[in-house]
Amino acid sequence: MFAKVKTLMPNENYLYFGDTKNMPYGEKTEEQLLDFADKIFKFFESKNAKAVVMACNTTSAITYEKLKDNYNFKIYPIIQSVCSTLAEMNGVNKLGIIATPATINSNAYSKGIAKYNKDMQVFELAAPNWVRIVEEHRITQPQSILQVQEILDVMEQFAPDKIVLACTHYPYLMHVLKKFMPEDTFIDPAVYFAKNIQEDLTRLNLLNNKFEYERFYVSSNPENFKTASELFYKLSELPEVVNL
Repeated sequence: MFAKVKTLMPNENYLYFGDTKNMPYGEKTEEQLLDFADKIFKFFESKNAKAVVMACNTTSAITYEKLKDNYNFKIYPIIQSVCSTLAEMNGVNKLGIIATPATINSNAYSKGIAKYNKDMQVFELAAPNWVRIVEEHRITQPQSILQVQEILDVMEQFAPDKIVLACTHYPYLMHVLKKFMPEDTFIDPAVYFAKNIQEDLTRLNLLNNKFEYERFYVSSNPENFKTASELFYKLSELPEVVNL
């Protein structure tokens, strides 16, 4: 997600917070997620952020509506931002959603899409192991491939026209996913999300015209984060540890 936003808006200054202490979020309770998100938003507020990108599908599904008006910046939640785009895709009558258990249990995608297209059939399916497969760099291991296949076998029974990879980690499984279904079956919603953010900041006349800095923060294990982050962005130095 970060790389896609930065590519579209290279002149922005960026603050990135990775909650490495509490990940993965997909297995946490609503109370925990609200607490985590509130502390992170207050941290960004202390840094005078003008806008915050909620790239995590789980927190978008569970916390956005409850927290969105509590801070002095605009929050961009991935699910709520992309549902209208997904609902209006040509030739898509049956849409599969693969996400974390928390996102699936919220029915955020099916509810959001129904606001724009009540005729689209949406099938939501949890993939509880997929985040750890990516985080632990087990993508090519036989057991991991089997776990991916098992989820796709269930999804295939729905016969979707497209499948949304509704977690920031899941697109990194594409090497495995395309072994079982055509690559163009899968949608990374971050592509639409980044474009929507760019268009909205342009409309609000909030785009920056000169890049000055980018800063990375984590709640624990900066060395592990730096290594893991090479999947999406190469950090030049260790992120700063912040205890919220």
